[in-house]
Amino acid sequence: MSVKTIESMVNWVEEHLEECPTLEGMSAFVGYSPCYCSTKFHEYVGVSFKDYVQSRQLSMAAMALQKTKYRIIDIAIQYGFSSHEAFTRAFVRTYSYTPYQYRKLLPEILIFDKAKIDI
Repeated sequence: MSVKTIESMVNWVEEHLEECPTLEGMSAFVGYSPCYCSTKFHEYVGVSFKDYVQSRQLSMAAMALQKTKYRIIDIAIQYGFSSHEAFTRAFVRTYSYTPYQYRKLLPEILIFDKAKIDI
């Protein structure tokens, strides 16, 4: 698998963050098996497909909490969380703040940026 294909995989994920990207969808897009895509994605990006998607969705949600006045539930649903509770659990596990606390306090957090593939 070429580096260009890996970049295509990352770009596809980024374009579909609000649609809950799946490994099957990404693998269909690039034309390789889900197992092979998963292995290569982890090898080049450094985290599993699932962890990458959730980290990016949480980062995008954190930016939305900071920059918009949308309701927390709307942001949660926008980034693929099934409920306010599921979003809050994931947010606290990652950032040690509830979404509400984050929005009010705006503490410094580590945003998980889009993967850059090194050649």
